Amino acid sequence: MSTENLTALREKFKDIPTTIISDALGRNTGINGLRKYHQKSLKLVGRALTIKCSPGDNLYIYKALKQVKKGDVLVVDGRGATDNALMGELIMLQGLKNGCEGFIIDGAIRDVEAFEEVPVYARNNTHFGPFKNGPGEIGVPVSVGGHVVMNGDVIIADDDGVVTFPWIETEDILQTSLSLLKKEDGIIEQITTGKMDWVDLILDKAGI
Repeated sequence: MSTENLTALREKFKDIPTTIISDALGRNTGINGLRKYHQKSLKLVGRALTIKCSPGDNLYIYKALKQVKKGDVLVVDGRGATDNALMGELIMLQGLKNGCEGFIIDGAIRDVEAFEEVPVYARNNTHFGPFKNGPGEIGVPVSVGGHVVMNGDVIIADDDGVVTFPWIETEDILQTSLSLLKKEDGIIEQITTGKMDWVDLILDKAGI
């Protein structure tokens, strides 16, 4: 994904929440179980740079810092282990310096206050630091909360969570998302005018 394509992607999805994208993906795929640590309401759009780490060991995150390109989102499979933090302020600062857009960590972080204005989603936080022994891998399929993320996948995240999908599916997902957003806007208009047609439609479909 080129910088130009990434800029266009951000523009296309800037007003589409992850809730809508999740519905467009069938409501059964996406990352779950992580919490956002940034305090500001931020929209994260980028390209996955995947990292598989041994639990509590961040050696390969350091190696990935040498490969980060502008627009990358570090997606770290730490097997959900939270006894030792996989990253803190120093890795965050170096990642940003190298062009990283944000961080998705299936594991723990530390230096929580440092992430106030930086998009970061993690399973937990702890004061215990990481080991640096390996092994690990970069650019391979990873599992984050049971959801498989491929290197280069599109990453979109906001206050509601994180969704991912292959770049090749972008246009289809965009069009489906826009259609769902238009439908939701119509429902909001019904609510403001006192109508409940949308409720009746749901109930009728369910046969109650």
